[in-house]
Amino acid sequence: MSMIYKITYPNGKIYIGQDITDSLGYFGSPKSELIERDFTRDQKRDFTVRKEILWESKTAAKEEVNRMEYKFIRELQSNNPNKGYNLRPKFEG
Repeated sequence: MSMIYKITYPNGKIYIGQDITDSLGYFGSPKSELIERDFTRDQKRDFTVRKEILWESKTAAKEEVNRMEYKFIRELQSNNPNKGYNLRPKFEG
């Protein structure tokens, strides 16, 4: 099962990613440094994130999964540094 997911952090910023393992414990690979800058030490002590599945497919080829990931990144603007943590595709706003 391939899926596109959205991670929402306590500050409201999001990260869009893909998972081809169908693993409940997989939370993507955003740049930790970007997230770390947005939270104080105290805020890091009690930290909750939300993972939502936006799209899934049992038959999609890798190209379609990549296309869907970029579609959601652009639609939700998770590549806009004010809204999210995706670095690609580069935000042009």
